[in-house]
Amino acid sequence: MTITEVCEQLNISPDTLRYYERIGLIPPVKRNERGVRDYGEIDLNWIEFIKCMRSAGLSIEVLMEYVQLCMQGDKTVQARKEILQEQRDQLVVKIEEMKKTLDMLNHKIEVYESTVLKKEKELIQSGDYELP
Repeated sequence: MTITEVCEQLNISPDTLRYYERIGLIPPVKRNERGVRDYGEIDLNWIEFIKCMRSAGLSIEVLMEYVQLCMQGDKTVQARKEILQEQRDQLVVKIEEMKKTLDMLNHKIEVYESTVLKKEKELIQSGDYELP
């Protein structure tokens, strides 16, 4: 696949894709006889993994460490697993914090809605307001 096809399929910009390759977040992509990147299924899997991990909040540095360990082979399986477990634990904490924030926002919205409804009711009763 060309870089354009990959970018369209995975909704990622060419600049981001080139950057990920340049800094080692994805292994070097094969090139065809003209020197144009030729992405294969393994490359797409790497890109999807990196996108997913970035959207979960993993830093570039953590991902670079993980990819470097992957390139070293099976001797780093335990270290890679530990990285993923640590990141999962951090994500769980972040999700819990976001749930608390969502609960607070929902509560504040309910307060505003009940206040608005109360004001509308008062205005209607006073005759200064008509329903649409």
